[in-house]
Amino acid sequence: MKRMILASTSTIFGGTYLDYIKDEVRDLFKNAKKILFIPYARPNGISHEKYTEIASNFFNKLGITTTGIHEVKDLNRAIENYDGIFIGGGNSFLLLKQLIDNNLIDILKKAVVNGKPYLGTSAGINICGPSISTSNDMPIIHPSSFEAFNIIPFNINPHYQDPIKDDIHMGETRETRIKEFHFFNPQVVIGLREGSFLLVNGSDIILKGNQKARIFEQGKNSYEIDIDFNLKSL
Repeated sequence: MKRMILASTSTIFGGTYLDYIKDEVRDLFKNAKKILFIPYARPNGISHEKYTEIASNFFNKLGITTTGIHEVKDLNRAIENYDGIFIGGGNSFLLLKQLIDNNLIDILKKAVVNGKPYLGTSAGINICGPSISTSNDMPIIHPSSFEAFNIIPFNINPHYQDPIKDDIHMGETRETRIKEFHFFNPQVVIGLREGSFLLVNGSDIILKGNQKARIFEQGKNSYEIDIDFNLKSL
């Protein structure tokens, strides 16, 4: 049974790293002694080592040891031998390319589907849907495919922002870009705002946090869903 936390961001304004979902993360990894961290997305271009240190500082508070996947020689055995997986945010294109190049897509998907606890933030949730095509990231590098884990049946747009009323020019809105995506692709897209996350238990995908989410379906008007809405109905 899948057990996942899919968070729009690792840090909300004024907070510290993962603090706003600390209780949920503790519960997700309650039986874990060591987790595997995948730092491939490298936010701001930081090193794998530095990114792993940031994650470790948080998990040490929970009594959990964190190892970066770049420190492991046998990647297949690493995923089997660790009690949980965390993929952090950054650039989704870089993340996906590294996962593909290291032949990790199928292995990670199988582990999560079979119940390995999974935490993802930002880019780490983009890759959980059918594709990363609704990412906000620049394509700084070219993966061989945009297809991702397809563990959940819809795409996500993390850090979703609403249009600002009366703003003279803020560029193309997220809704405009998602409509462009829907010109070619049928899958539902979830606009996940800062401070919100999806709690996945088996087939249940529950919206949690402090913000509503916005749903985009091909050929339909977008609409809001409230906290505690179960997205499995989509």
